[in-house]
Order: sequence, then C-alpha cells, then structure tokens
Amino acid sequence: MNRTIVALDFSSKKEVLDFLSQFDEPIAVKVGMELTYAEGLDLVREIKEMGHDIFLDLKLHDIPNTVKGGMKNLARLGVNLTNVHAAGGVEMMKAGLEGLEQGSGNNPRPLLIAVTQLTSTSKEAMNNEQGIPGEVIDSVVRYAKYAKEAGLDGVVCSVHEVKAIKEACGPEFLCVTPGIRLASDSKDDQKRVATPAYAREQGSDYIVVGRSITKSANPKETYQAIEAEMNGRSL
Repeated sequence: MNRTIVALDFSSKKEVLDFLSQFDEPIAVKVGMELTYAEGLDLVREIKEMGHDIFLDLKLHDIPNTVKGGMKNLARLGVNLTNVHAAGGVEMMKAGLEGLEQGSGNNPRPLLIAVTQLTSTSKEAMNNEQGIPGEVIDSVVRYAKYAKEAGLDGVVCSVHEVKAIKEACGPEFLCVTPGIRLASDSKDDQKRVATPAYAREQGSDYIVVGRSITKSANPKETYQAIEAEMNGRSL
C-alpha cells in the first residue's frame, strides 16, 4: 500500500470515477462517510475491483457485539485498512478485530486502526465537553496504548503526535496522519504547515491528503510528487 492515501471527499460516483480515470496505475484512497452514505458499499467494491487500495474510514463506535458484526461484513469488501473509535474501549476494539478476522476468512485481514482524538478537537473541548483533563497529546497517547493492548495495528493521529505514540507503543505501531498539505498551499507564512516531508521526518507511516491532490491542476503529478516526498526520493 502506497504511503500517500488520497481522500476521496466527493459526494457522487461520477466525481470519483472521473478523478480516478486520471491515474493509469493503482493508488491508495480513503473512502469516508460522505461518499459511503451517498453511494453505498457497491462503490467501494467497484473501486477495489479497479485495483486501488482502500482505507475505509467509517469510525465504528458501538457496543462490542455490534462492532464485531459490522467489521465481519466490512472485511468481505477486501479493503486494506479500516478503523474504530478508541473511545469505545478495549473490549470494543478487540471485538472489531475479531470481526475482521472472521470476515476475512482465508484472505489477508484488513489493517485495523483506532481514532484517538479528532484533529478538530481542542484542549478546551476535550477538557470541558469530554471531561478529560490534561493536554490533548496525553489523551491521544493513552488511547494509542489501549489500541495496542487490544491488538490493533495502529491509530489515526495528528502528525505532531507521532513521535510520542511511537515512543509509547513501539516503532511498528502504525500512525496514519491526516491534515497534510503542500507548503505551496499555505498563504500565511506564520502558520505551521505539516508537509509530507515533515510527516516523514516525524515518523508517519501513511498520510491522508485531500484537496491538495483532488483540486490540483494535475492530480496524478501532484500525487506522484507527494508519494516521492514521503519516501524520501525525487521524481
């Protein structure tokens, strides 16, 4: 699976197929709630049949038995990566993993990662609304430890939290980081930008990139440049 995952933040099948038609080789893509709720899981199957790797980003969070059943069915889609919410607890995460294993049969099990704190969650919201004291990174690392205890392959996190998670959970524990932009996308020199190169330096295993690629004048060229940057090579 390529280290750069393109977020297919579209609302229709036509938009997706028009975008993917610009690539003459398989890429890694993220299918999230917007697209799944608009077009259903048949589109996931179709994208997979085209040869693309898929991160199915549905963030399951329910009682353990329900998550287990959901994951058992999702495993049959043949996706490469999917996720749950770590806030659901260790038993829920274990159940999700068990469902994936049962649904995969003799096929490779999809990687399973946990959402820690959403990248949109501020310290104030976490402290006041969730009732969790301390800094966001402390909560993220705690959730990551529970995900590892449950047997999961890794977590979704901010690029700025990767090093702390790797230190707590080991270098093989996967960190998938959204919120990546190209330096050229930023118009504010004072604003810190998490570029692909910075993500690589921090230890991100996979990055999720949306508009920098999907809104590019040449998506294929931009994707290839980002993938090269993530792998420390030049085109």
